Amino acid sequence: MNDEIILDTKLVGEVTGEFFVPSYQRGYRWGKDEVTRLLEDVYTNGNKNYCLQPVVIRRDGDRFELIDGQQRLTTLFILLQYIKREFKPRIALKYKLSYKTREKSADYLDHIDEALADSNIDFYHIYGAYKAIDNWFNAQTDSVVVADDIYGYLVKYVKIIWYEVGENEDAISLFTRLNIGKIPLTSAELVKAMFLSHDSADNMDREKQEEISLQWDNMEKELHNDSLWYFLTNSTKNQYQTRIDLVLDLIAGKQENTREKYYTFFRFDEMQKEQSLDEIWRKIQQTFLILKDWFENHELYHKIGYLIASGMTLHQIFELSENKTKDAFNALLDDYIKSSIHISGNYSELSYEKPLDYKKISTLLLLFNVESVRQNGEHTQWFPFDKFKYSKGSKVSWSLEHIHAQQSEGMRTQEVWKEWLKLHIPSVEAVSDKQDELIQSMQNAIDNAKLERAEFDNLQQKVISLLSVSGNTEYLHSIANLALLDISDNAALNNATFDVKRNVIVEMDKKGQYIPFCTKMVFLKYYTPSAENQLHFWGQADRVAYVQAINTVLADYLSEPITLEKEEA
Repeated sequence: MNDEIILDTKLVGEVTGEFFVPSYQRGYRWGKDEVTRLLEDVYTNGNKNYCLQPVVIRRDGDRFELIDGQQRLTTLFILLQYIKREFKPRIALKYKLSYKTREKSADYLDHIDEALADSNIDFYHIYGAYKAIDNWFNAQTDSVVVADDIYGYLVKYVKIIWYEVGENEDAISLFTRLNIGKIPLTSAELVKAMFLSHDSADNMDREKQEEISLQWDNMEKELHNDSLWYFLTNSTKNQYQTRIDLVLDLIAGKQENTREKYYTFFRFDEMQKEQSLDEIWRKIQQTFLILKDWFENHELYHKIGYLIASGMTLHQIFELSENKTKDAFNALLDDYIKSSIHISGNYSELSYEKPLDYKKISTLLLLFNVESVRQNGEHTQWFPFDKFKYSKGSKVSWSLEHIHAQQSEGMRTQEVWKEWLKLHIPSVEAVSDKQDELIQSMQNAIDNAKLERAEFDNLQQKVISLLSVSGNTEYLHSIANLALLDISDNAALNNATFDVKRNVIVEMDKKGQYIPFCTKMVFLKYYTPSAENQLHFWGQADRVAYVQAINTVLADYLSEPITLEKEEA
């Protein structure tokens, strides 16, 4: 960040001077949608503070070279011209725009005329914006009152972020970055400029500024550790241009549904009116260190990580921690974890087929996985929230999968039927050496150019019957037959029997693909006592052992143990 930068916020009514648009920029090009959106934003925001995107300028004698912000500043000028002409003739416009290579455009801005609109491409767009403003006001119930309101908002509440670079700044290079490269200034860059700008030098010596710059970059670097990042947020890294924005948004109290892009910078700008820059910087450091402490604490890491992964925000959890002892904070986290899985009734009554039940079972199994790793690890194993949330450049979508499937959901094409048969031949061969006829029928069906649905259904039932044990049907959609797995895009595997899925999951694990801890344990028969362990099947003993494991691991959080009443009877 250049130490010649001057950073400020100015009310629209305080913007004065001449802004000239250099030759390397095109002319005014905003259309109806952009103009109307600006009007709507200003009007609906009302008498609350509102910050527009930065205007980037460079002083050039008595004028300002307008590097970025031409479209916004021009639209505001046209709006003020319209209000002056139609409603408030006594108001004064305190700034003006000129153009290095399009001198007539400046005159046209002062005297917008429909008759000249088609004589020049700039005139055409300027008049189009003026007409869009006119149409918007005419659509209001009382345009006089609305005009008075909007003018008042612009003068008293709407601010422009004033980003003035030094005279030695390469304006063309900066313009290219901000416009052609489509890389706008972020709130983080603007907050950083608060500490490092020329104006800040009056309150902070150069050595301190250099120290802040180094520490700032170190924080950003640490937040690029995906283990830390995905512990703190469910947002993909592409949703933040700089990761330190997460910390700054937290301090600013920015909610996820906040529409204002520069809300965080605006809040920090307000802070410096009441606190010194040193105090604000200490707040940033302290907040980051609290987050790191949570990350490095084995118990807090798993509890907070689970709550964020299951839907709570970092902002909510940070609020819970404020002014709390460590024990009180831990107790609050436990309460929220209990609440996250609480249901009226017993988990054995929930069904995969009901959307609300599906969500509840998914949340419970996530907690089962997180807690299993925490309790099993004894401070040496940590649940990998980064792998759970993000893989191969995209967000992972985990689904509930049947441990043993007995249905044909989503299997509608010959390709999927044949793939299902191919997957099951090795398992049929493994469980019995007397199935030559069935295996040959399966191979014939695979080789058949036109496999009929009836033929596939008949073969599928024979295979399922061979690879299943009694009692599976009634528990097909219950928690005792469900695990978290990312194979939702593979219909054949989705509908596979236990043995096929087990073989596939073992291969996925060998290749380094992330499999949730408890899902892996299920398919390795970890929970089933060895005396009752049938390697190729998923039956009553397996279900009972699986549910018992869930009850044991989540004993502190379940309202009541999960039961399998029908099997116990």
